[in-house]
Amino acid sequence: NGRAAIAVAANVASAEDVKGLVATTLSHWGRVDILVNNAGITRDGLLLRMKEEDWDAVMSVNLKGVYRCIKAVIPIMAKQRSGKIVSISSIAGVMGNAGQANYSASKAAVIGLTKTVAREYASRGITVNAVAPGFIDTAMTAPLSLEVREALLKEIPQARLGTPEDVANAVAFLASNQADYITGQVFHVNGGMYM
Repeated sequence: NGRAAIAVAANVASAEDVKGLVATTLSHWGRVDILVNNAGITRDGLLLRMKEEDWDAVMSVNLKGVYRCIKAVIPIMAKQRSGKIVSISSIAGVMGNAGQANYSASKAAVIGLTKTVAREYASRGITVNAVAPGFIDTAMTAPLSLEVREALLKEIPQARLGTPEDVANAVAFLASNQADYITGQVFHVNGGMYM
């Protein structure tokens, strides 16, 4: 594509790492045009058996990490009077999912955060949206048994798991100038499982 990129390792659960990530980006590019919040973890278990440290770990990455990254780039984007923020939520954040109270709660909170930040910064030329993938064929869904997969496919009108490219295409659209008048929205990429 003729585009340049740099890789910067960071743990979004660490405020210092996030500051370093943004500082490195600024020193290399001089601006921040797009933020995609894509870090996420699971620590599954039924609510009554869930350890508090598993709840906290998921919230620290999936919600607080998004908060930290948004908070770090908003002043830069506001000064530029432009910017695109896309956060990855989940179908679990919209529908809930048994055994994932922490994950579902974190992803639902990402939607609330997205809508709030969109309202707060729309006048500064910043769009803030979320993508809520359904079941995507990734390492996270690879351990699902054949029986569970078959049951899932019966719930998806397109009768297939999504691909990472399906999600990436939605993110790329929301990060493009074609989505300049779209903010505070949740794009559902789930083959019709949730409508």
